[in-house]
Amino acid sequence: ELRALPKESEWVEFKVDNTNPQIIGEYISALSNSANLKNKEYAYLVFGIEDETHKIVGTSFRPRNKKIGNQELENWIITQLDPKIDFKIIEQSINGKNIVIFQIETSQNRPIAFIGI
Repeated sequence: ELRALPKESEWVEFKVDNTNPQIIGEYISALSNSANLKNKEYAYLVFGIEDETHKIVGTSFRPRNKKIGNQELENWIITQLDPKIDFKIIEQSINGKNIVIFQIETSQNRPIAFIGI
C-alpha cells in the first residue's frame, strides 16, 4: 500500500540503509507531527525501499540489534521523544529481501520534540 503512493509524503519516508540513530529519531518526530497535520492515524519510516522507484531492494539494517551505549535503539529513541509516543518496529522479508517498517503513532495534543527540537 505504501509503495503504491506516487511519492514520499509528509507521513511516509523510504530509506535503504541510513541507520544513524539521531536521524532516525528526527524522522520519527517529524513524521509523527506531519501525520497529525494530514489527519493520518500513523506515519511510516520504511527501510529497504528505494525512494525514487519504490522498488524493494532490502536493507541490512536490524534495529533490534542496534545499541546506543547500553540501550537498545528503540528504548533510546523513546527516551529522547517529548512527549512520548508509541511506535512499532515491523521486520519482514519480502522475496528474500529484508524490510523494516517503523509504524509511528501520530502526535496528539502537542508537537513531538526529539532531543528538545
